[in-house]
Parts: sequence; C-alpha cells; structure tokens
Amino acid sequence: MEPLYTAVATANGRDGRTVSSDGQLDLKLAFPPALGGDGNGTNPEQLFAAGYAACFASSLGVVSRSAKVDTRDISVTAEVGIGKDTDGGFALSVRLRVHIPESQDNATSRELVEKAHVRCPYSKATRGNIPVDLIVK
Repeated sequence: MEPLYTAVATANGRDGRTVSSDGQLDLKLAFPPALGGDGNGTNPEQLFAAGYAACFASSLGVVSRSAKVDTRDISVTAEVGIGKDTDGGFALSVRLRVHIPESQDNATSRELVEKAHVRCPYSKATRGNIPVDLIVK
C-alpha cells in the first residue's frame, strides 16, 4: 500500500500528553478511574473509539451513496473496552452502535452496515484481532 496520508502523533506515556505533528491534536492523557486513574484527561481507548466511529461513519456513507440510500443522518457510536486477557496482559473489544434513520428498513440498514464493516480501514485492521460487535438500530 502506498499511503495517501500519514498521521503522526507522539505520546509520552499513558498518563501524560499526546500531540500530533501538525499541532491540531494536543491532549492531556490520563488513566480512567476504572483503571485507577483520576480521569483528568483522555485515554487511548477514547481516541480509538473516536477514530473508529468517524472512519466507520465515512465508510457507511460511501457504501450508502453507491446503493443510492440517504444516510446523512446516521450516527456511529464506538464503545472500546479494555480488560485483562488470558496471558496476563490486556486486550480490547469494540461494539459499534449504528443508528440509521427510521426511513430505512432493518434489512437494508444491516446490509449497509455489513458492507461498511468490510470496507472500513479500522475494521480491516481489527478483523481477526479483537471482537467487534455490530449493532444496528
């Protein structure tokens, strides 16, 4: 693959700061209270959730337009969980909650979400690595 764009960000730990090379992103990082932190900053799971939700929404827009379906009012909520895995480390899980306006029938909505899941770069990167549940409402 020849990259069309490369995002660059540097972090100085999970309880520190992350900054993009262009300065557009400059965030304080903190462990969430559930992991023993004070929660006074964002965390990698939130950043991953935001990126995945945006990317999936974009992919859903592409497949919807090609199917001539209006999905301007869609929303995608990504829930990224972190927990202990079997080898003593940590692992992630994802739940994508996709809301498509009621004007779409459930079968069409589900088909579009499945097609977006095949196309989305985040879905491709996670496929076979972490569980991703798709919920269409």
